[in-house]
Amino acid sequence: MPNDIFSALADPTRRRIMEMLADHEEFSASQIHDQFQVSPQAISQHLKILLEANLVHVEKRAQQRIYRINTDAMVELEDWSANMRRRWSQRLDAFEAVMKAEMKKAAKAQTEQERSK
Repeated sequence: MPNDIFSALADPTRRRIMEMLADHEEFSASQIHDQFQVSPQAISQHLKILLEANLVHVEKRAQQRIYRINTDAMVELEDWSANMRRRWSQRLDAFEAVMKAEMKKAAKAQTEQERSK
């Protein structure tokens, strides 16, 4: 059973549930189910996986289970994503510097070759 954020978000149904919760403060399990053409048990399983990944919180109100997004988990995911973006930007900047240096060398070599003709 997946319990990390990325495994939980790998499924399009779970991503859609997260989008729904991001657009609204809360939804009951039945309101979530009403948005899909799958069994209540299937939605229940998706919600369980989101809970295990700590992406959502659940509150029991009478006979209903009310789901909310776990904003702390979303901040953690955003921080990780920003860190990865910074790392890739650094790598791409380094690659760009190498490419510019190589292009300068090639241009210089071509100029010297043309002069020697």
